[in-house]
This record gives sequence, C-alpha cells and structure tokens, in this order.
Amino acid sequence: MPLSEIIYEGGLRTTATHLASGTVIETDAPVDNNGKGERFSPTDLVASALGSCMLTIMGIKARDNQWPIENTKVTITKIMGTDPRRITEIHVTFDFPAGHGLDQKARTILERAAHTCPVANSIHPDIKQVVVFNW
Repeated sequence: MPLSEIIYEGGLRTTATHLASGTVIETDAPVDNNGKGERFSPTDLVASALGSCMLTIMGIKARDNQWPIENTKVTITKIMGTDPRRITEIHVTFDFPAGHGLDQKARTILERAAHTCPVANSIHPDIKQVVVFNW
C-alpha cells in the first residue's frame, strides 16, 4: 500500500501528503541550492527524521518503564558536503528537562534505545552521527 503522494508545485517546492492521515509536509530547496529555504529541505527531513525516530524509540522504552521524558528537546544540525552534494554529518543533541529523576541505569537504557532506531540503522554508515545526551 502506498505511503505518500508527492506533487511538484514549481519553484523547487514539493507537497507530500501522508495518505493514511492526510497530513501534509511541504519542502523547499535550500537557499544554498537555488531554493527559497522557506520550508524544510528534503535533506532537512532526513536529518530531522533521525532525531524524531530516536526520541520515539526512547519514548517507547520510557513508557514501558514509566520514566518521565516528556518535554525532552532534540536539536538537529545537518552538515552538508560537496562532490557529490550530500549529508556528511548529523548532530543530534538531547536536552532533558530538569528534575526528570532518572538514574544512571535508566539513562543508559534510553541512550542505547536511541541508537537502535530504524532511521539510525538506515542511514548510510558514511554519514557520521554525533549524538549528545544532556541529562
């Protein structure tokens, strides 16, 4: 069954519709690649998917153990390379809210869970994943 439908709108913009929910994501080419940069670029989505996936897998583990990780923030930095143009590094920084009360064992379990997310395992090994957990 198809996952999404993507339409080229012109002006280096696309509109992707998630067929099951109707949710829409627009993308633009980035300014440094002749675009407007008014939306996520496709490579921004790849990088952001890594952080979102890691946090989701951690959320499953946290839910199963009744650990509070709500309001955890993830900041993504994408490093682009040239020849060919590609993502060379993705930096993922987790900032956990003060007072979460998680002990070292819980933290280790959550960190290991993050590194097992399907997106992390799908990204080419030449793309460096730099992950920082600020507890």
